Amino acid sequence: MVGKLAVSLAGHDKGSIFLVTREDGDVIWLADGISRLYQSPKRKKRKHVQLVLNGGMDSSELEDLFQNPADADTKIKRCIKLYSMEKANERR
Repeated sequence: MVGKLAVSLAGHDKGSIFLVTREDGDVIWLADGISRLYQSPKRKKRKHVQLVLNGGMDSSELEDLFQNPADADTKIKRCIKLYSMEKANERR
């Protein structure tokens, strides 16, 4: 599940897209690179998010993200932006 995109279903961030950075049992940690940075991710219960099936990072991007956390927020923002652009193009 780490590296997948998820949409928040509950809370003040409802509808926001995040990248799953870590998981602990029924809790996952989310970052969007803007308000929730890689170094301080948002803690959220699994039942309050919905995973995006065909969005996220592949294993090589994830490994680079973990090895180089200085650029992590930029890469997370780029991943979310690319997904949002794909989604907008599908709607046309």
